[in-house]
Amino acid sequence: MERRSFLKQAAVALAGWKSLAGRDLSAQAKLEGAAAHSPLPAVATVNGIGRRKLGRADAEVSIIGIGGYHIGLSNVSEAEAIRIVRKALDEGINFLDNCWDYNDGASEERMGKALQDGYRQKAFLMTKIDGRTGASARQQLEQSLVRLKTDHIDLLQIHEVIRMGDPEQAFQPGNVVEVLKQARQEGKIRFIGFTGHKSPEIHLHMIETADKYGFTFDSVQMPVNALDEHYDSFQQKIIPAAQKRGMAVLGMKPLANGAILKTNTVTAPEGLHYAMSVPVTVTITGCDSVAILEQALGVARNFKPLDEQQKIALLQKTAPVAMAGKFEAYKSSHIYDGTVNNPQWLG
Repeated sequence: MERRSFLKQAAVALAGWKSLAGRDLSAQAKLEGAAAHSPLPAVATVNGIGRRKLGRADAEVSIIGIGGYHIGLSNVSEAEAIRIVRKALDEGINFLDNCWDYNDGASEERMGKALQDGYRQKAFLMTKIDGRTGASARQQLEQSLVRLKTDHIDLLQIHEVIRMGDPEQAFQPGNVVEVLKQARQEGKIRFIGFTGHKSPEIHLHMIETADKYGFTFDSVQMPVNALDEHYDSFQQKIIPAAQKRGMAVLGMKPLANGAILKTNTVTAPEGLHYAMSVPVTVTITGCDSVAILEQALGVARNFKPLDEQQKIALLQKTAPVAMAGKFEAYKSSHIYDGTVNNPQWLG
């Protein structure tokens, strides 16, 4: 569909989608369905930052979380990384994201230092492991605990579920799910989830495989942004499945790894605002400077979600560039697949 035609029809849709009898309503129906998704309500507020219940779990997390990858980058000093984490916690953000493999462990090490001097008590700490075998999963979990300088991790997630065979492997006796269940009994972790960026079908297969084993994950992490709605959408397929089971939805890549800015359709605050306006528990955003953190805080503080018309208007802007998934390379290539490039991490 050409841009001009699409925008014209979408504008008409604002006055009444069902009146377009005889036309192809697929694009409009997609926009309408996406815009109709209401954000989850906040159950508390800390320093103007809302908090939501973590699915069915007994925990509350801030509506925005700080990504761990960026704080370990070589162009970010350790001192700046510590400032970012501590300022976020001081300002009311409590959700911290990380991963065993981020920047060869530097991200976890820096976050561990930031969590000293009483800051651990302010944080809901999440990290991820790549290990699928029992031995590799246990080794990575123990290493993460040491790096993060903590005796427990609030949420431990299986990282990069990006292959259709990953669910069966994870649930094999003695493999990662069994290790994480045991670690939960030992008090080393509180909740268990999984992440991925490749395909909603793989995510759905992981959720349904867990069903077969009588297990329900506490959380699922996936890309949530204004491009995803138009191409192989996680939001359309996984959010309903997660909500049905009481799983928390953790949105990541709100700016599609920065690619959304290259489309020249929406600004960074607009993209973040949209990602926070769909039914996610928390939106995880990367901050490589205090200035970028301030930008995120500006969106999150006293947050008011976009209404249906505002979401439709924003989706109209992104639709012409998003249909083929050009700017979501993590779905269609291996350039973001750490465990494909480093299969030894799986064990």
